[in-house]
Amino acid sequence: MRPQTPQSLHPSAHTDTFARDHLPPAALWPGLTFDLPGLRYPARLNCGAELLDATVRRFGADRPAFHSPGRPTWSYGELQGTVDRIAHVLTDDLGVVPGNRVLLRGPTTPYLAACWLAVMKAGGIAVTVLAQARPAELATMCEIARVRHALCDARSVDDLAKADAPELRITPFGGDGPDDLTRLAASKSASYEAVPTADDDVALIAFTSGTTGRPKGCMHFHRDVLAIADTFGQHVLKATPDDVFTGSPPLGFTFGLGGLVVFPLRAGASALLLEQAGPRQLLPAIAAHRVSVLFTAPTAYRTMLADPSWDTYDVTSLRRCVSAGENLPAAAWHAWHDATGLRVINGIGATELLHIFVSAADDAIRPGTTGLPVPGWHARIIDDDGAELPDGEPGLLAVRGPVGCRYLADERQTTYVRHGWNVTGDTYVREPDGYFRYVARADDMIISAGYNIAGPEVEDALLRHPDVTEAAVVGRPDATRGQIAVACVVLRAGARRDPDALREFVKAELVPYKCPREIVFLDALPRTATGKLQRFRLREPGTVQ
Repeated sequence: MRPQTPQSLHPSAHTDTFARDHLPPAALWPGLTFDLPGLRYPARLNCGAELLDATVRRFGADRPAFHSPGRPTWSYGELQGTVDRIAHVLTDDLGVVPGNRVLLRGPTTPYLAACWLAVMKAGGIAVTVLAQARPAELATMCEIARVRHALCDARSVDDLAKADAPELRITPFGGDGPDDLTRLAASKSASYEAVPTADDDVALIAFTSGTTGRPKGCMHFHRDVLAIADTFGQHVLKATPDDVFTGSPPLGFTFGLGGLVVFPLRAGASALLLEQAGPRQLLPAIAAHRVSVLFTAPTAYRTMLADPSWDTYDVTSLRRCVSAGENLPAAAWHAWHDATGLRVINGIGATELLHIFVSAADDAIRPGTTGLPVPGWHARIIDDDGAELPDGEPGLLAVRGPVGCRYLADERQTTYVRHGWNVTGDTYVREPDGYFRYVARADDMIISAGYNIAGPEVEDALLRHPDVTEAAVVGRPDATRGQIAVACVVLRAGARRDPDALREFVKAELVPYKCPREIVFLDALPRTATGKLQRFRLREPGTVQ
């Protein structure tokens, strides 16, 4: 068993000790497990060097690494040279020392990925943010993480410059100015010796979206980055060197960082990085680049199937389709399977735990469930006091594995980590054979006249109606019943908005008390930049009439 508490951390290579100094107290750490042989990492470990330099040694420098529409493909050797030149700029020109936080911002491109790897090799701490983040959000993240350096796509500089972060030094890339990172890097050596960081030195700070409050910075170690590849990537995804990855999540979202950078590089595979990666862009990209591994959200799978030109795209190169970010309804799973013959790999992950920890693939998939604990991870269902609940009884999903929640100086650590487990905020049921079935977010359970109504179950029923393309069910206060279920529905183009017909359809699918009392038709559901449904906006006064 590996060390599990801050008191037993290895000597740090960070000269800037801010991150380690602000780890949660030892008593607030979750238990960690390293019961797979592949998770026993050496004390000195740099994940950037492992993902890039070690992969070049294993597979050679000539293999393709990153593709980008309209640009030449980068080989692993070209990527390595670019990363090492950027690392020299960081340390030689910008004065970045190990442990400094470096904010990364821009569309999903090979150069942004190279910047992330360079920060890793230089011993810095990457703070990768969404390109859509606004100045106030950026200022808050810079304040929380005390960021003083930023590498930013020249097209995304304006909002970062407007952020109230007076000590932030911004270095653009992809522009034509004399201080542009690409120009500074051009004269540097293509060889850089990675900083020998400790396996438990902080490598990245990933911020939650902050849509309902102040963002939380989730600190992850160098070993954590490899652990997600050596659990989900190796044992569920089973990536091969010949795979071509792509997907919709940006690199500022840990779902995207894992799916588009960490997993392919760990396997010696390549990734197609798309600046625009909505469903309309994914279909032609899959066909043109013969993509074999796809990462996206449930809505994208349904939207691609509804595309009138679906039949004109050749998607036969796909062999792995991963869905996460929100629950995958059984109806969506079956629709994709019927159209493609592919079994979507459903999964649940969290920014706090970096990536997916419950999932299943191939014959182990059971539509309507999330799956089983990923090898290397453990899960149980608990009540509010931490007691394990019997199979079949809904409760809180608690998870333990090689990665644990470590908020950056945030009192909400005590909410997420309870009784030594990471408590994700999801209500689940464990079936007698060990499968975990999603019920609702813990705060999304609708209690109406004493009945528990799980919004996702009602959504799944609505989505089985041929006219419904999206659905979200939320609770609204009601003087008589406490709450009533309100369904917000998006219909296919040209469909008639008939709430009574939809209500009768749901009553035929579910027991009557689960039928929405009200149905509201919307042109689109509110979502974050990463495609995650913003249920809280549907609960706001005036949003649902």
